[in-house]
Amino acid sequence: MIDWLYQYPTLYPGILLKRYKRFFADIQLDSGEVVTAHCPNTGPMTGVSTLGSAVQLSKSDNLNRKLAYTLELIEVKDNGPTWVGVNTALPNRVVKLALAKYLFPELGEYSQIKGEVVYGQDKKSRVDFFLTGSEEQRPIYLEVKNTTWCQGTLALFPDTETTRGQKHLRELMALLPQTRAVMLYFINRGDCEEFAPGDTTDPVYGKLLRDAIALGLEVLPCRFDVSPEGIRYLGLAKLKI
Repeated sequence: MIDWLYQYPTLYPGILLKRYKRFFADIQLDSGEVVTAHCPNTGPMTGVSTLGSAVQLSKSDNLNRKLAYTLELIEVKDNGPTWVGVNTALPNRVVKLALAKYLFPELGEYSQIKGEVVYGQDKKSRVDFFLTGSEEQRPIYLEVKNTTWCQGTLALFPDTETTRGQKHLRELMALLPQTRAVMLYFINRGDCEEFAPGDTTDPVYGKLLRDAIALGLEVLPCRFDVSPEGIRYLGLAKLKI
């Protein structure tokens, strides 16, 4: 029996017909019905939004929602058929579950997990997770980045210029060395064995990441196997800097 870290609710298979205005996707369900689903991903979804691809949708029973369906998974053919998670709201939920199970030994010991903690010089940013333990242990600021773009078996982030991501790196750098700062790349597909910054799409981000690592930023490129049944943790990808 597979020990799933997260299990999806009932999913509905279909085919991607169109993605538009970032947040909308037209899907033809297996029944033949065409529905418009919410696409919870603001990025370009480079390489994973090919029209005609198989997809999986979740369905909400909230009658107040404008769109009942949400796009969860898209199947790609890069390294053989592989499901890719495209719901950017999900990685933080999965990481929280993993943190509660202490699945990342690289983080060491901690006893408290807090989410969305205010930090940064202007106190306007929120780090995804703040981990604390004994007084002797440095607190950990942990940021999560959903990663779906790949070249071969090399996962890459970002797939477009991200000024927000650049800001997060600068703010984490400012915390060092008094605290621990960790960037966790959530590789939302099981076919990637290595990770590198996406220098061709955002060279500034790539330089900042390397500068941050030199100052002590810790990087966890975490591999996840994703399927319509659920998500399980596979361990770390090899970091190529």
